[in-house]
Amino acid sequence: MKRRILGGTGMSVSEYALGAMMFGAMGNTDHDESARMIHTALDAGINLIDTADVYSGGESEVIVGKAIKGRRDDVVLATKFGLAMGDDPNQRGGSARWIRRAVEDSLRRLDTDHIDLYQMHRPDPHTDIDETLGALSDLIRAGKIRAVGGSFFAPEEIVAAQWTAERRGHHRLRTEQPPYSILTRGVENRVLPTAQRHGMGVLTFGPLNSGWLSGRPDPTTGHRSAGAGAKMFDLSLPGVRAKAEAVRKLTALAAEAGLPLSHLAVAFVLAHPAVCAVLIGPRRPEQLADLIAGAGVELDAGLLDRIDEIVPPGVDLNPDDFYIDRTPAVTDKRLRRR
Repeated sequence: MKRRILGGTGMSVSEYALGAMMFGAMGNTDHDESARMIHTALDAGINLIDTADVYSGGESEVIVGKAIKGRRDDVVLATKFGLAMGDDPNQRGGSARWIRRAVEDSLRRLDTDHIDLYQMHRPDPHTDIDETLGALSDLIRAGKIRAVGGSFFAPEEIVAAQWTAERRGHHRLRTEQPPYSILTRGVENRVLPTAQRHGMGVLTFGPLNSGWLSGRPDPTTGHRSAGAGAKMFDLSLPGVRAKAEAVRKLTALAAEAGLPLSHLAVAFVLAHPAVCAVLIGPRRPEQLADLIAGAGVELDAGLLDRIDEIVPPGVDLNPDDFYIDRTPAVTDKRLRRR
């Protein structure tokens, strides 16, 4: 497993990171099997584990904490805060009040005395970034966290956070965690270049685009009635049909290259110079085994050019994908109405 330095922090991380979103009620409810998957990942050379307080209501953090007991020093442990952890509007966001409670809750669930990378799960338009960075900097000085990062930050939000940190003397965001796959390339336009300019490490998630690039014969199977996410798999929609056609072509290209589609998909993400590590988020052991088998795969320029012909750079094929997160200025109606 190759290593890269995480956003100038000096921490060496594997280019594959284990995403723990599917451990717990949101995915695999078998704690013992989830723990074995974590051990398999560590034994394969993965040393970066990423979770969040909101994953299965904290259950994911508990599973991770128990699994790495005795191996804590070998793990670069990342978690996130900011999404709602209850009905109380004060149990979310980037206020100093919530951050101080959220980190203690995560430390308790993870059963550790420090978090290596503490990430803001979404920007908070209702809290001054100066307030957020000030609270996070206090946690670094207290030794409770080692570095801070963001997730789903728009380019202008990245710049504002970097500017505020410099002007106000705060620790700056060292990482950004956006969605990135062959089918969701929108971050290539501004997010990835902005992160590069500020020397940030980029940890991407969703390389298989919710199974579309997993290599299974029909990626829409079992998802057509998946509640709010149904639009991702509804073939009556133009964006979904565009994805289906792209997957057909990518499957043929992967076969021609002698690669499983899943390996092609993950290697594509790692080929971008801004990317430090790609999060893989398996639910079952066989999914983890398949992904780990692709470690070390590199795509040559000719193959990358052919991928560009199928899905042009900077293009998100389906605007209704989970992974395409519009800014709060659009999604929060309070910010666009007097």
